[in-house]
Amino acid sequence: MNDLCIDTGWKSINHYGEELCGDHVDIVDQGENSAVIVLADGLGSGVKASILSTLTSKIISTMMAQGLSLDECVNTIAATLPICSVRGVAYSTFTIMHVIDSEHLHLIQYDNPLVIMIRDGEIIDYPTKKLHFDNKVIYSSEIKMKEGDIFIAMSDGCPHAGMGKEYNFGWQREDIAAYMQCLALVGHNAKTLATMLVDECNTLYGRKPGDDATACVLKIRKRVPMNLLFGPPSNRDDVDRMMSLFFAKKGKHIVCGGTTTNIAAGYLKKPVRTSLHYSRSDIPPIAKVEGIDLATEGVITMNRVLEYAKDHINEDLYRQEWANSQDGASQICRLLFEEATDISFYVGKAVNPAHQNPDLPINFNIKMNIVENLSECLRKMGKRVKLSYF
Repeated sequence: MNDLCIDTGWKSINHYGEELCGDHVDIVDQGENSAVIVLADGLGSGVKASILSTLTSKIISTMMAQGLSLDECVNTIAATLPICSVRGVAYSTFTIMHVIDSEHLHLIQYDNPLVIMIRDGEIIDYPTKKLHFDNKVIYSSEIKMKEGDIFIAMSDGCPHAGMGKEYNFGWQREDIAAYMQCLALVGHNAKTLATMLVDECNTLYGRKPGDDATACVLKIRKRVPMNLLFGPPSNRDDVDRMMSLFFAKKGKHIVCGGTTTNIAAGYLKKPVRTSLHYSRSDIPPIAKVEGIDLATEGVITMNRVLEYAKDHINEDLYRQEWANSQDGASQICRLLFEEATDISFYVGKAVNPAHQNPDLPINFNIKMNIVENLSECLRKMGKRVKLSYF
């Protein structure tokens, strides 16, 4: 077993004036290091395209995850989906990325723009083999992956961006590859890379996309553990056990909460250096303790992290906000969203009397819910999350 893991992320924008997206991405996990990822582009746009792409991606991902062959998948799609009365064809275009043990990639492509592969900062021309199914040409590739490899799948709405405006013939695949090559060098996670690509497409469309546009990014990276301590234990006798378990874990250590920071500092026998500098007025400042990578305020900060997490797995509208700010919530987001792959929460269940005031702007009785909801968001980002309560 290697120490590599799969990092996936995607984003879509709808055809201007349409409420539904005609593209669909489906990801089926097959254990910790294997997955079937399908990007389907339904014919046309709107409701019909959305139905076609959703059914196509669901059928392919489910069948391939169960070990069925490609020809069985294609035949099932053709037999299941309705025939388009205008075009006379039954299913959407699709791209399949089947990852096995974070080391092997089976890439299958039908009529979508060819997947872009970036390795060691360079665009790679990977080998492809033509397969013929019912007069359709499907490209198949077998790729041995390594740490840092990036694969960018997209619907044809991406290279169509800017057609007749910024570019005579759209944003060509080679230009998209060069754009993503520069971004890949920065070290962004898969979700951020997909978001930046689709946002650029939206800009080229003048914020009025002439087609649905979707980017799905797969990145292979090493596992990075992260540990977060949130709140003191309900039983004071458990302090030493909680702290010893927390600081014994590999990886960076984040401590949230003023009381919790003081307890952790006492365990480490290190002073707490507080700050009155507010990076932003609505998030309390951070503190400095030797042996702790980041010490922040508790519930207000974590509630903001949860808000950013919910946005990150959906529209990702606030990415620039947390990516460039130095407040405690933004720093936690960068550590959890961008850097970490395996996150261990150590959650104290002690009740803070100050948090029981019903007049406060945030319902502080939901500390446990914050942790549970944040954990769910992180799992949707592909993180391995472990919760320990004290």
